[in-house]
Amino acid sequence: MSNFLILRGNLAFYFYQNNQKYLLLNTPQHNEGTKFETTNRQIISLAAPISLAMLIPQVNFFTNTVFLGRLGEQELGVNGITGVFYMILTMVGYGLSSGVQVLMARRAGEENRSGLAETFMNGVMLSVVFSLSMMLLSMWLVPLVFGLSLSSSSNFILSVNFMYIRVWGLPFIILTQLINSFFITIGRSSLLIYGSVMVTLTNIFFDYSLIFGHFGLPAMGFNGAAVASVIAEVVFCVTMATLFFANNYHKQYPVMRFIHLDGSLSLRTLSVAAPLIVQFLFSIGGWLVFFIFIEHLGSKALAASQMLRNLFGIIGLGTWALATTCNTMVSNIIGQGKQYLVEKVIKKIAKLSLVYAIVVGLLLLVFARQFLSVYSADADLVAYAVPSLRVIVTASIIMSLSTVVFNGVVGTGNTLVNLTIEVTCVCLYLIYCYKVIYVDHSQLYLCWCSEFVYWTCLLVTATLYLRSGKWKGKRI
Repeated sequence: MSNFLILRGNLAFYFYQNNQKYLLLNTPQHNEGTKFETTNRQIISLAAPISLAMLIPQVNFFTNTVFLGRLGEQELGVNGITGVFYMILTMVGYGLSSGVQVLMARRAGEENRSGLAETFMNGVMLSVVFSLSMMLLSMWLVPLVFGLSLSSSSNFILSVNFMYIRVWGLPFIILTQLINSFFITIGRSSLLIYGSVMVTLTNIFFDYSLIFGHFGLPAMGFNGAAVASVIAEVVFCVTMATLFFANNYHKQYPVMRFIHLDGSLSLRTLSVAAPLIVQFLFSIGGWLVFFIFIEHLGSKALAASQMLRNLFGIIGLGTWALATTCNTMVSNIIGQGKQYLVEKVIKKIAKLSLVYAIVVGLLLLVFARQFLSVYSADADLVAYAVPSLRVIVTASIIMSLSTVVFNGVVGTGNTLVNLTIEVTCVCLYLIYCYKVIYVDHSQLYLCWCSEFVYWTCLLVTATLYLRSGKWKGKRI
């Protein structure tokens, strides 16, 4: 299951095509080109800022987990369940913004700025509608889902109260995802660092203040983390919107001409985004079921799994950044009419992802207890989580390849294929989870072996589709 976010680096990088000079990542006073090539340097220059921006929210997740770990084992475990549930809600917005990004990248490859602006603004309108609908729906669903799935009544009360606060940040994070997609599309992933820094600093400050009651603010405990996150997401959205207008992108791309909802464009956008939305719901939904099953194993297994989830996010930083880069570059070069380069760029990015995963994985294996002890001072809990960490590190090697290849399929625009692949892989994943966790109540490290099932299935099916060549000629 994948999960993701973004970042910055204010430098200029150029590349040449047919004696034409194009600008990829630039300083604010320049206008950027919108065509990408497949050199390692350009791949890294686009992915590195995304990876750094993803690192900053991971610092946020890290501190949030540390603070809640100091409250108690129960709060730490429940944070894992509510975190994954909220991630499911944001995946609706992420699926929409990913679909819009595929379309924007195609328009960028065609050097159609007006079409890119229209696609972006229509995406903004759709995001507002989607986010408000999701807020209302989630307030109704939360008590039903947690009431039917959680075995502990105290866990149920903590989860529901937390989520009733947390969902107010949903419209802001969904709009932010779309603005981030715009910046990635035009090669300005460097700007995303500013929003990432702001959201992290804001969240850390209010986490510390509202969970424990510092600086004259009330001590809200577990719910303080929810309030802090909502405030941080508002700041994130405001920061990214400010960067959009401060850099005059509303003038370079005539977005103000398209402040209306276009029915035909909306249908075209949803035809690409809807399978991605369902795909992400399946993906993260599968992880929610995993944590619900783990909750039945007891608070110790749930708390350990929350720590492991955070470490899994650290492993995935570079991999998910490269996967996002792969998505955008594939769609862009198809827009340039260079379909013959698709498999080449996917292979290049996959190799970089593999090297990253091996290096980070080795560090986590060597210093396993030290990393885990940061989340909890309980030596027994740390020792309990170590075998599962080894499983996660090994599975991440497969993940480093499969997530890049899979996002290459996303970039081709045939999102119905992505949905089919995702549903197949998640179903196999859930069958494993049901048997090993819910029925057999196996050791925690065997439960986490479910990651092998998911990522291996994803790699095999996505690779087979790309090699079939059926994606060629797809128009969006």
